[in-house]
Amino acid sequence: MSTIRKFEDLEIWKLSRDICNDINMLIRSTPLEKDFKLKEQINGSSGSIMDNIAEGFERNGNKEFKQFLSIAKGSCGETRSQLYRIKDREYINDQKFNDLIEKTIELSNKIGSFISYLNKTEFKGHKYK
Repeated sequence: MSTIRKFEDLEIWKLSRDICNDINMLIRSTPLEKDFKLKEQINGSSGSIMDNIAEGFERNGNKEFKQFLSIAKGSCGETRSQLYRIKDREYINDQKFNDLIEKTIELSNKIGSFISYLNKTEFKGHKYK
């Protein structure tokens, strides 16, 4: 694995940003815009994914990073659950729903794999040199 020097280089952060942008477009282009509670929930949970990846990375220690990745993974599941509520309220078509569900599953799997990698590595982060 190559050395990552900033969180913006992480594939999982890039994918989480894409999902967050997709959610923002969904909010602005569907009746979800007027469902204030659900809109705020999914906007918050999708943003939480990328924000927790970034915050954990910036902590400079694998133990804290793994904790924040775990929170990001949970927020990814929360976003996926909210997508089902959006689908049930008929704010989204099948194709867009399936696309977003696939993206959230892919991201969740990648975050889980990254946590597994960090569990196996001997490098504990710059904080603990």
